[in-house]
Amino acid sequence: MWRQLRAAGATMMVNGAWLLPDTDAHAKLFEQLRQNIVRQHGTGFVLDVPGFPPEVSETVMQRFRADRAKEYDEFAERCAALIDEIGKETRAGKYTFAEMEECEQDLDKLARWLAKIQARDFFPDERRQQAAVLMARCRGVLNGFSHAVYLAEGVQDVTDGEAWALVQLDGADSDSTA
Repeated sequence: MWRQLRAAGATMMVNGAWLLPDTDAHAKLFEQLRQNIVRQHGTGFVLDVPGFPPEVSETVMQRFRADRAKEYDEFAERCAALIDEIGKETRAGKYTFAEMEECEQDLDKLARWLAKIQARDFFPDERRQQAAVLMARCRGVLNGFSHAVYLAEGVQDVTDGEAWALVQLDGADSDSTA
């Protein structure tokens, strides 16, 4: 159950007491979890908390931010690992479509993960923007690597508005695909 709570962005206030912002989706999740606990002969309560005194609100916000900070830190580590991997392949001159595809898949995973983190970032701070900048940097590094792959493979990628065309450079008939 804690995995479902973490995935929703819940923070644990004390052992067994989890907190989420009051939304219909969160209320539904809490009720499903409560019913699951009851089916297992446990006791569960879902309590609406109408508001906190300022000092408690600050503590709650800091708990949520601390949880997201851990995720943003791990995200940053994985972005750095992708950038390092692309650098390693570049230094080795390993400009292949297979390497490019692997890096694209890693970037797609990072993008999906960042979207999940941001969806449960109820009290955004500078880390959200830093992660977006880091994601853009990863895209830029991969874009540069992709250009080098196309050149190494004898194919030039050309941008025409939003359409992409691949042009054969080896003197054979040039087919364009968008």
